[in-house]
Amino acid sequence: MIGIINKRTRGTHNVGLTLLEVMIAIAILAMLSTIIYGAFDGLAKTKQGLSHKNERYHEARAAMRRLATEVSSAFLSAHVPLNPNLIAARTIFASKDSSPVDRLDMTTFSHRRVTANSRESDQNELSYFGSVDPKKPNKTDLARREQAIIDYEPQRGGVVQVLVEDIELFDLKFLDPLSGLWINSWDSSQGIGQPNRLPMMVRMTLSLKASGKVAAFRLTQKVPIAMTTPLNFGIPK
Repeated sequence: MIGIINKRTRGTHNVGLTLLEVMIAIAILAMLSTIIYGAFDGLAKTKQGLSHKNERYHEARAAMRRLATEVSSAFLSAHVPLNPNLIAARTIFASKDSSPVDRLDMTTFSHRRVTANSRESDQNELSYFGSVDPKKPNKTDLARREQAIIDYEPQRGGVVQVLVEDIELFDLKFLDPLSGLWINSWDSSQGIGQPNRLPMMVRMTLSLKASGKVAAFRLTQKVPIAMTTPLNFGIPK
């Protein structure tokens, strides 16, 4: 009987774990936990990076779509009072070539009325230009200015908002229908420019700076202008 008890006691003792085995198990568990945490952390960072990249691409594409819609609806009007003192509104299409961000001022048929019974039409003044961030001098944004009512100063007034943040380049080229050449600037208001006429097409290039792990990228689009001559609804004689 005593021999049987001792045998069972020895068998039970052999099934237990030693301190060394416990430490090895804990080390393996810690290693596996570190690997799993690293994998999930890497996936989270990758997802965050892709989300930021998609946001930048979406921001640039949305800006180009809006630019294309508004530039294509640009117009000039030939309706000017004979008496210069009675002139209250002036239409324009003018672009200043300045590196790295060009400026564009124009009158278009792209205004959207958002307030019921407001005395607004689809005509407006629009400007696109570079705006330096006051908090970050090295950061330049593409700004958009709109005024719903066309006045005598089509390059001022209205509401300004940031369209695209942290851009590297905004370049405009204009196809002259008379020469068939692409030129760097356009001015319908000056006699030495392109008086009272619009380009046949505008080539827009928008380049965004690298942001975090998102590399810099560039979008280019050509936009035709429907009305290249001033509107004139006068009664023919």
